Amino acid sequence: MMKHVGKLIAVCGVVFSMWANLAAAQGTEKLSLRVADSLPSGKHWLVDNGIKPWMEAVTRATGGAVTFEYYPSEQLGKTKDMLALALSGVTDIAYVVPSFISDNKMPLSGVAELPGSFITSCQGTLAYWKLAKDGILAEKDFAPNGVRLLFTAVMPPYQFITSKKKIESLKDVEGLKLRTAGAALDLTARKLKAVPVRLSTPEIYDALSRGTIDGMIFPFSSLVPYKLDSLAKYATLDESLGAVVVNFVISDARWKKLPENVQKAMTDAGEETTRRLCTALDQDLQTDIAKLRQGGLVTVQLPASDKKELQGLLAGVQTEWAETLDKRGKPGTEVFKAFRAAVQQSR
Repeated sequence: MMKHVGKLIAVCGVVFSMWANLAAAQGTEKLSLRVADSLPSGKHWLVDNGIKPWMEAVTRATGGAVTFEYYPSEQLGKTKDMLALALSGVTDIAYVVPSFISDNKMPLSGVAELPGSFITSCQGTLAYWKLAKDGILAEKDFAPNGVRLLFTAVMPPYQFITSKKKIESLKDVEGLKLRTAGAALDLTARKLKAVPVRLSTPEIYDALSRGTIDGMIFPFSSLVPYKLDSLAKYATLDESLGAVVVNFVISDARWKKLPENVQKAMTDAGEETTRRLCTALDQDLQTDIAKLRQGGLVTVQLPASDKKELQGLLAGVQTEWAETLDKRGKPGTEVFKAFRAAVQQSR
């Protein structure tokens, strides 16, 4: 009996030694990485289809060598500070929304937030991914900030959503205080003679409940996760009023310290996650709208004459956004043309 036990121990020792040598060769020493975001701790589409599957895929691809400590709900810092948290090493991976940080940090990423640019999330997402992963946005927006994109999603086109006033025409928008995010949505609100009020998503509930804002230019998919469905009463349908880009990034300094196989695992998982996110957003849109209607949300279609007028106004937003950046020495027009071409390719 002892003889057999001895043989078993010897075999186990050989197997463990082989595993250890393979792990060492592949650079898969144990790593625990911190991930921070401002997303609510409950159910959220970006958590369920994005960060959690991405973390699981990386852990699986590295044989369990890479694990993550996840800090949602601004536990490590405010939304506006996420880029700084990644650069300082407070977190290894951060949720960075270009429109929630300083306009000087990642202004060109606003191209994916322009109104009238795309119809579906996947059109906007895949176009942005192409430019931000290794194209002009990677060079002009991400590299100067010392970060690289791991995965992304561009929201489906935003709508007018209000708490008290029903939007049945463009005239109804005039004078409303509308929550916006970033320069592109600010321009959209001003073109329509509304008052833009910049807020991060976690700040909207208090502002809407107190009457600080009358409504927002916002997506249906984020109403329930932030409990805004209880306050939102009216919404437009089938408009393209802009969107917001959501990114998970890692600092270049941290990236360079990762073993090659871990970098590959993150890159592969990022490609898969980006496509899964936009697909889920597009597939779930009508379901989200139906559930909100059941909860009492009233949806309206703008008259055909208003839609035509709106198209002209939104085209002006695109031009003004690009020219404003050109004057600042940023390639706004070049990026807009590149994004528009990428959208056409993704259709």
